Amino acid sequence: MTSPDSSPEDPPERTSEQVRQGWVNRRREKIVDEIARNRRGEYTVPTWVLVAALVLLVGGWIAVVVFS
Repeated sequence: MTSPDSSPEDPPERTSEQVRQGWVNRRREKIVDEIARNRRGEYTVPTWVLVAALVLLVGGWIAVVVFS
């Protein structure tokens, strides 16, 4: 008789090394996919870069108005 806590369908426990290796493989796949997208011309500028450019532009404009 089996205990109520375990069922025959339960997957075996994974070691920390297996978890880490899975994370590394998923990360590597994401990087390869991103490089492939960029080579196809699907590159997009990250939002933080656009925000930084806008802040510099507005800050420069304000500096010109204030200091001239």
